[in-house]
Amino acid sequence: MTSILVVIPTYNEALTIGKAVDRTRTSVPDAHILVVDDNSPDGTGALADELAELDEHVHVLHRAGKQGLGAAYVAGFGWALERDYDLVVEMDADGSHQPEELPRLLHAAENADLVLGSRYVPGGRTVNWPYKRQAISRIGNTYVRVALGTALRDATGGFRVFRASALRELDIHSVASQGYCFQVDLAWRAVRDGFRVIEVPITFVEREQGESKMDGKVVREALVRVTQWGATHRARQLRRLAGLAGGSRR
Repeated sequence: MTSILVVIPTYNEALTIGKAVDRTRTSVPDAHILVVDDNSPDGTGALADELAELDEHVHVLHRAGKQGLGAAYVAGFGWALERDYDLVVEMDADGSHQPEELPRLLHAAENADLVLGSRYVPGGRTVNWPYKRQAISRIGNTYVRVALGTALRDATGGFRVFRASALRELDIHSVASQGYCFQVDLAWRAVRDGFRVIEVPITFVEREQGESKMDGKVVREALVRVTQWGATHRARQLRRLAGLAGGSRR
């Protein structure tokens, strides 16, 4: 049987973590769940511990403090790889990702190394998302496609499934980016390194409780880093073309 770990990073998600875990356990009963809590002041970590005491499929990784989404996922991925899970899932705790859609993503992983839950492929959509945030997301994904030369429609989304074998080769511990940029970084590495990446439509629902962790700093980081990656990528392409042209003249 394929072993599955759903990694859910948390920071002040006391209002939603119980429902997220319950819905995930109902949707994918065989999966295990790892809550990665960054010492939430609202007691999310303690609530997660209570859930873990009641259910052997639930685990908790406590971290010293808020160190960013990317670092939380890297810690969770490392935990999964140390325990030899086959598939590793990224999913938010705030209800924006629907656990009921997870079986479709896991099914798609039978023929892919990375499955992206996509808002922007046919069948994908967003619900109750503020216009400003949706505009930032769409513009950001368009910029990623242009800068990096990928066909991915939703490289910034955080609902995805990795094959553990792919994670082992992606050098996740060298990923220093956060937020949007973390998601782009891993998707770009997978595409660049020749892994099979596919997009599956999902419905993204704006969170009803709590506050978004996205801010201007996260967006600026993504813009700067994607621009740098794009420039490096284009420079490599030009050097490759120059080498081919030089060889043809001999």
